[in-house]
Amino acid sequence: MSLSTTSTTTRNEALTGGFAHPVFDAQNVFKMMMDGMARPGTVQTVTSDIVPPAPLGIAAGAIGLTLCDHDTPVWLSTGLAKSAMPAWLSFHTGTSVTPERIEARFAFIEAGTALASLNQFAVGTQEYPDRSTTLVLEIAALEGGKELALSGPGIAGIRTIAPIGVPDTFLRLWNDNRALFPRGVDLVLTAERQFLCLPRTATIIATEM
Repeated sequence: MSLSTTSTTTRNEALTGGFAHPVFDAQNVFKMMMDGMARPGTVQTVTSDIVPPAPLGIAAGAIGLTLCDHDTPVWLSTGLAKSAMPAWLSFHTGTSVTPERIEARFAFIEAGTALASLNQFAVGTQEYPDRSTTLVLEIAALEGGKELALSGPGIAGIRTIAPIGVPDTFLRLWNDNRALFPRGVDLVLTAERQFLCLPRTATIIATEM
């Protein structure tokens, strides 16, 4: 494939694949995000037929189209940064991509990306804990993996999730994040059309050792 053909393909990907009904679709996804944050660990399903640039999934793309705008700088993992994703997000939402994790309001991370720490992103301050990054992490599936038990606000007793594809160090990373409360990042796990939210208030433990 020639450079000109590659450039044309990337440009076409950037200009297409957004919401068919932007206002209605964004409102629908926003409501699901609010419900997901209020009820951590509940699986939400995006019904909009969008086509985000590979390797981003539909749920992650829909979240980007809904929450990103010109006031929300975004950080992208390496594979996403090299794809049509920066131009796609910029065209459809007006957001800008920053190379600095600490500056990002949202971070989109492709499946399989190694994470040394969640605290390399903005974690807010004691006075303004909301000035933190929300991480959108693509994984293989939200069900079928090793079970994790959630507890905390919005959870009656214990809620169990079983994601496939979270980092091997996930529990350590999350415990380090929880230790910063009320500071810390919020996490959204996505897989194809589905997502679930893990706000920093959630306590997560393994059900099996």
